[in-house]
Amino acid sequence: MKLNWSEYGAEACGTGFNLLVGISAGVLNFSPDFPIAHLIPSPSFRLLLTGLIYAGSGSLFAITPLGKLSGAHINPAVSIAFFACGKMHLHDLVGYLAAQFAGAVVAAWLLVVLWQGHAANVHNGVTAPGPGYPIWFVFTAEFGMTLVLVLAIFAFLSSHQLMRWTPLMTWPLVAILVWLGAPVSGTSLNPARSFGPSLISWFWSYQWLYWIAPPLGGLCAVLLFRVIARDRKVLTGKLFHVAHFPCIFRNVHVPHVKRE
Repeated sequence: MKLNWSEYGAEACGTGFNLLVGISAGVLNFSPDFPIAHLIPSPSFRLLLTGLIYAGSGSLFAITPLGKLSGAHINPAVSIAFFACGKMHLHDLVGYLAAQFAGAVVAAWLLVVLWQGHAANVHNGVTAPGPGYPIWFVFTAEFGMTLVLVLAIFAFLSSHQLMRWTPLMTWPLVAILVWLGAPVSGTSLNPARSFGPSLISWFWSYQWLYWIAPPLGGLCAVLLFRVIARDRKVLTGKLFHVAHFPCIFRNVHVPHVKRE
C-alpha cells in the first residue's frame, strides 16, 4: 500500500480554494456592508452570481496542474462515488476524504480571518435548512441534487468525446443547483463544504443531513448509471484527464501514466 501524498495535498488545496472563493463571493454579494447588495437589489440574481463564482472556482481548479494531478474531486460525495464504481483504492479514498475535510476547515478559518465581521453576515458560510422547509424535504433536495451532479459527471467521463468538457459542464450545472437549491438547503452537495464552516462556527443543528444525504445521492447515482448506461464505463477518476499526468486511479480506460 502506497500513500499518495501529492494527490492528497492537491485535494486539500482544491477543496479549500473552492470553499474560500465560493463563500467569499457570498460575503461580497450578500453582506449589506458592500455595494453589490445595493447595486443588484434582486437576491435571486445575486444568488445566481454567487453560484457561478463558486462553481467556476471548482471548474478552474480542475484544469490547473494540481487539479489534473488529483482529479479535482474536492467533494467526499464524489470520491465515494468513484470508489463505489471501482476507480479508487480504499487507502486513497481515506486519504482524499481526510484531505477534503482538512482543506475545508482551513478555508473556513481563513474566511473568518480575512472577512472578520463581514463573514458573520452570511453566518460564516454555514449551510442550514431554509425557513419553512421540512427536514425530509431538505434531505431529499441534497440527495437529489448530488445524484444529478454525480450522474452528469459519470455521463461525461464515460464518453471519449465529452470527457474533456466535464469541468465546463459542472460549472453551469452547480451554479444552477446553487441558485435553485440554496433557499431550500443552502446547496451543500458536499459534506466537507458543510463541515468546515459548522466546525469554525460551532453550529451543529441539522448538520447530520449534509454528511449523509450527499454521499447517499452519489452512491445512488452509481447504481442508476449502471442501469442506464449498461455497457458504458467511466473511463477515468479525474474530472479533467491529461494523459501525461501521473494517475493513481484504478480501471482507467484512457492513456495515462500510472503512479509507481
